[in-house]
Amino acid sequence: MSVGLEQVREEMARYLREKGVRARTAWPPERPRELDRPEVLVSLRGCRMGPGGFQDYLGERYNPETGRWEERFGRRAELTLGLDLYVPLRLGGEGMQSALDALAGALLEGGPEGLNVQEFSCGETGWDERGRLLRRGVQAVCGCWVCAWGETDGVFLDFELRGGLQA
Repeated sequence: MSVGLEQVREEMARYLREKGVRARTAWPPERPRELDRPEVLVSLRGCRMGPGGFQDYLGERYNPETGRWEERFGRRAELTLGLDLYVPLRLGGEGMQSALDALAGALLEGGPEGLNVQEFSCGETGWDERGRLLRRGVQAVCGCWVCAWGETDGVFLDFELRGGLQA
C-alpha cells in the first residue's frame, strides 16, 4: 500500500469495514450522525520510529517497469491507533461486548496490508453524555516499515508503508 502516515486511519477503517465492523475515521469532515448500531472511530495516537539500516539505507532494487536501479531507504515504525468503540445506550453492556468481540476478531486476523497488529487493549466501558452512548477506549499497536524509493540521482520516487521488508 503506498500511503503516507496521514492515510493510516482511513486504511484501518476500510479494513475494519471489510471485516464487517462499522468504522470511520475520528473527526471526519462530515457532520456527526446519530448512531443506530455500534461504530469504531479510528485515530492515530502515536508513532515511534527507529532506524532500519545505516543512515536508513536498505539497499537497492531493480525496477523492471523503468529498467533502472532504485535506492531504498526506510525506518521501522510502531503506530498506536485509537479504535474507540461507541454503542447506542439501548444496546447496553451486551451490545458493547458483542461489538468488542467483533472488533477483536477483525484485529486477530492481522490488520490491513502493511500494518501488522501486534497487540490491542481496551479500557472500561464508560458513558458519553453528548451522544447518549456507551464508550470503550480501544487501541492497537501495529508494526510496519515506512520506506522510500529513489533513483540513484537522489530523487525520491515514492513512499510506502510496509508490513515486512522484502528483498
